[in-house]
Amino acid sequence: MTRAIKSALVGTGLAGLLAACATGTPEPAVPAFDTAAAVRAVRAAGEVDDKELSVQPLRDPQVEDLRQDAVALEARGMVQGAADALDRALAITPDDPALLQERAELALLLGDTGMAAQLATRAFELGSQVGPLCRRHWETIAQVRLATPSPAEGAPAAASVEQARERRDACTVAPPPRF
Repeated sequence: MTRAIKSALVGTGLAGLLAACATGTPEPAVPAFDTAAAVRAVRAAGEVDDKELSVQPLRDPQVEDLRQDAVALEARGMVQGAADALDRALAITPDDPALLQERAELALLLGDTGMAAQLATRAFELGSQVGPLCRRHWETIAQVRLATPSPAEGAPAAASVEQARERRDACTVAPPPRF
């Protein structure tokens, strides 16, 4: 084979490879799940106004110190350290719905949607099932469902997200009338 023929064959092969790459159907870009926005939505769902009943439990001082450590660590961007502090608090009081919810939010922030859903569900089951904390549980579940595409569609099932949000809205309870 002459040098010219070899060059022509190599050139033709490269052109074929480039053409094959150029004619392929591009995969649609899947938007990344914004964990910070999801956690902001969860926390906003739990905001309290003066027209709602909100009961706050008494806290163990050691647990409260760990909760405050977690808040400070998260504020500095040390989310895993904050999660570790809440894990230590949960070792002391494993059935505290507020702690479970706070840990669920950090799991969501860390991108662990499975753990976030598990913790929020457990917190709902153990908690009062009404009020701001209840809304945070269900918004966490809605955010997890938004982040987790259904296998058949490749997108979140709108009905399951809507169902979680309906449950979230049902958590709002007016305070008893005052005379």
